[in-house]
Amino acid sequence: MNYKANCAAETSDKIIVYQENRSKLIINNPRSSTVTKVIVDGCEITSGIRCDFLVVKDKYEYFIELKGHDLDHAISQIKESIRLLSDKKTPKTCLIVCHRSPLSASKIQNLQSLFKKQLSAKLIIKSSPHTIDI
Repeated sequence: MNYKANCAAETSDKIIVYQENRSKLIINNPRSSTVTKVIVDGCEITSGIRCDFLVVKDKYEYFIELKGHDLDHAISQIKESIRLLSDKKTPKTCLIVCHRSPLSASKIQNLQSLFKKQLSAKLIIKSSPHTIDI
């Protein structure tokens, strides 16, 4: 997909950090692969609900939402961003990092199953700080 030039940047940094308020996501890129970092909120998508960031690596999409505790809203933001920005055939992971999670493990499992069926996406909900390897 083509992104707005001022909203996307390529990088091969070994460590990519996203932080908002008290939520923090650290992305390890150990092979220094080229990835595209997209600012979604207020740049690529300027109105309506949307997630914070998108990272694209080798045609694999990582939708990122950094949240305090309102996970229902975070789910809506991720879903809408996928609808607007993702190619349905592209594999994707949705990451919600919050400083506290009010959801039970069974509710999270139900959401993960729903994301898999409806969006062909892997959903990860973790407490801050969270680290992921890509």
